[in-house]
Amino acid sequence: MFRPCIDLRDGRVTQIVGGTLGGENAAVRVNFVTERPAAWYAARYRSDGLRGGHVIQLGPGNEQAARLALAAYPGGLQLGGGVTPDNAPAWLDAGASHVIVTSWVFPEGRFEPTRLEALTRTIGRDRLVLDLSCRRREGVYRVVANRWATETTLVLDEDTLGRLGRWCAEFLVHAADVEGLCGGIDTRLVALLAGEAPIPVTYAGGARSLDDLETVTRIGGGRVDLTIGSALDLFGGTGVRYADCVAFNRRQAAASDGTATTAGG
Repeated sequence: MFRPCIDLRDGRVTQIVGGTLGGENAAVRVNFVTERPAAWYAARYRSDGLRGGHVIQLGPGNEQAARLALAAYPGGLQLGGGVTPDNAPAWLDAGASHVIVTSWVFPEGRFEPTRLEALTRTIGRDRLVLDLSCRRREGVYRVVANRWATETTLVLDEDTLGRLGRWCAEFLVHAADVEGLCGGIDTRLVALLAGEAPIPVTYAGGARSLDDLETVTRIGGGRVDLTIGSALDLFGGTGVRYADCVAFNRRQAAASDGTATTAGG
């Protein structure tokens, strides 16, 4: 299934090349910046019945835009970026269906399980998404934090996915090496997530066509969803029509219900 996104930088909806985010501002490669507010996108997703998308705050200066987006689609979007046990309940109260945590559980690049456990105790496992975005290094996927600039000690494998799946409702995994490049998805990573993750996963990174959505659905066996960013026409892309993604989800939902539908868009 397709899951939508709202990436916020300096309060504006933006699409970037993810691998450049950790450097100085001048080094960040930006694919798209919209004049439309985040709340416009949230309302669009709500009207099209798209649930489970995420609002990600890429640095400071995004809280107001994030809150307006959540208010436009209460219970329909997840919120990530700077999440801690101190602010997680407030984000849920603001309308987030879940909060997404990454950097807070990786102080100085080391995975700290007691922090994850503390957050789970604060808001409950069913409201927490763990971001395990990663880079491929020496044949393994290593989790990255701090806007993908810090390579952590945690390797994404069967043991990690099984162990951490007990503490959250979903995983969010950006393939940081291909994020924003529109050069194709990392099928090896998708297969790993489909085969080893005990809970639902949203994969993001490299999607460039509707074929990628079909591929993730096939390889993922219905257990891995796909976020499409820079290639999407809503974000200035030319590879994927948003209307086609909405139609794809409707076909998938109809098939799972055992009914027939006619695709629109």
